[in-house]
Amino acid sequence: MLDLCLLGTGGMMPLPNRWLTSLMTRYNGSNLLIDCGEGTQITLKQKGWSFKSIDIICFTHFHGDHTSGLPGLLLTMGNSDRTEPLKIIGPKGVIRVVNGLRVIAPELPFEIEFIELEDDFNRIDYKGYQIEAYKLNHKVTCYGYNIIINRTGKFDMDKAKAADIPIKYWSVLQKGDQVFHEERLLTPDMVLGEERKGIKVSYCTDTRPIDNIVIHAKEADLFICEGMYGDPDEDNKAKEYKHMTFWEAAELAKAAHVKTMWLTHFSPALVKPKDFEYVAQKIFPNSFVAKDRQTITLKFED
Repeated sequence: MLDLCLLGTGGMMPLPNRWLTSLMTRYNGSNLLIDCGEGTQITLKQKGWSFKSIDIICFTHFHGDHTSGLPGLLLTMGNSDRTEPLKIIGPKGVIRVVNGLRVIAPELPFEIEFIELEDDFNRIDYKGYQIEAYKLNHKVTCYGYNIIINRTGKFDMDKAKAADIPIKYWSVLQKGDQVFHEERLLTPDMVLGEERKGIKVSYCTDTRPIDNIVIHAKEADLFICEGMYGDPDEDNKAKEYKHMTFWEAAELAKAAHVKTMWLTHFSPALVKPKDFEYVAQKIFPNSFVAKDRQTITLKFED
């Protein structure tokens, strides 16, 4: 199962009751953060989730409303006696940007390991799940992220027997490991049925609507997408600043056949985004205006 919390839903600047956009996920002992704007620590504290256990941070891009909370978070993590390495993923230049922000956090008791994204599409296997990064269309290089948890097929006893697999290896193969037995390689597919549906979350912010989003968000269980502007009449402003309206986000959700969409990254001028929720729901009924610390647990289908 995958726990998700949208820690903040604001864009450009934090508001008294709306922190900047950031997402935290928890799976299999791994805690992932996407973006870290100003106030991320505060809303994380309000949620009651631990910052110390974050082991990977992904950045969509390097605008201040997505990165300015990082130095403080690193200092807090360092002051908590953390020694485990922290992995940071982001567009090319992430090493330079993070090291620049660390001017006020130069000494940390843990190592930072970097992965710089250069290709249009990147896949990283990490602690039992996959992180996919796909390029968006913003004023600077920007990536959306997928979090994918694959699910193997059920154990098939008849298949194992037909392949003459010794019983003592059944559980090992079922867990995904390979075994050599009497000069023969035994593989998991020899005891497992067809792969079952897993879990997929797609996170996409600071971009114009493009086909690449539809391709990579396809059939996501949850699509978290920016909705900078609620009023369709602000279409020209969205184009100028390379953001999206609720209407445009809903069109993407519909085309990608996602299950549910949460709108986020609201303009400071959009005081009551809930008032425009109907705009998205006309296009994609399962659209919802998210709020700070909105949480969900996604589970495998029976």
